[in-house]
Amino acid sequence: MLLQQDVLEDIEIALQRLSNLATFWDGKKSILELKTANYNWRQMEWWSFYFEYLCFQKLREHFQIPGDRFGRVKTASFDLKRNINWDLKAKAIKSDDHRSILNDMSAIQRSIEQYGAHGLIIGLCDVEYNDNNRTFQTWHEQLKGGKSKYEIERLQRTSISRYRKTRADLLEILFLVINRENEQFLEIYHQGRNSNGQPRPPKYMLNYDEIDGFLVKELRYSDSE
Repeated sequence: MLLQQDVLEDIEIALQRLSNLATFWDGKKSILELKTANYNWRQMEWWSFYFEYLCFQKLREHFQIPGDRFGRVKTASFDLKRNINWDLKAKAIKSDDHRSILNDMSAIQRSIEQYGAHGLIIGLCDVEYNDNNRTFQTWHEQLKGGKSKYEIERLQRTSISRYRKTRADLLEILFLVINRENEQFLEIYHQGRNSNGQPRPPKYMLNYDEIDGFLVKELRYSDSE
């Protein structure tokens, strides 16, 4: 992929800053750290937000946080910006779903139009799940002061709760770039409708089985802490 020099500069700076990132994330310790920082510590997918948090700490001196916003919806705002906008994502490598839902499709298109490219920084993680007694989930709920509104509504529907991830090991970070040439190979995720009946704007979706056309750099960690 032929890239602009300023995009390569963004990637090189991020590579340098993220090369010594902590790679072993214990669930309880990580959530307590997020709670102290008042950053998304209540979220079920805490490990994904912990990846964001660690990246922000390392990159904040070199990148604007957050990046640009192209629209009114939350997903029209990007995580980082230097020469182009960048989004942070974390992905469990042993998931049955080999895709990640990205941000608002229209916003990404406008980002590409303005800067020529849009970037993704994706952390690939090996995760460990809660035991059958769901002791980690119970601990997290107690820390939050009780079950969330979502959890209460789920119980009312008698649906089965997903196992929570109790730890994560960061194995690798991928640096992907979307531009006018490869944008067409992204999938489109249709979100359905809001409570008022209005359709939610579609998002792009990345299929990891077809990632070669977007991949620019890989940062692999030799071992965990």
